[in-house]
Amino acid sequence: MPSQHIWTHKDQHGTKREVRATKFGGAWKFQAKTAGDLEWIYYERPLLEDLLALKEILARKYQRRRASADDVASVEKLLADEMELGSPRPGVPSAQRDDRTR
Repeated sequence: MPSQHIWTHKDQHGTKREVRATKFGGAWKFQAKTAGDLEWIYYERPLLEDLLALKEILARKYQRRRASADDVASVEKLLADEMELGSPRPGVPSAQRDDRTR
């Protein structure tokens, strides 16, 4: 059964941005779009700020028994891996980023 978490925030210019994180088959998929965009942007490597927000959301949901310990642990592992590799440039989708992992 997929686990989906959705949140919104405003960037420094006041533009609303919606982020969706879905875990299905043990893998997290992140997508986002800003107000006015018609298409979602899918991220191969999620932005560090999105990972931190998801970790905070899952921690709160876990305390209320609305999220599993496995979900919390998998996001913490993703966050540790991202810190090890170095965070991507903020706000740039994976399709537009240079490939620094090769």
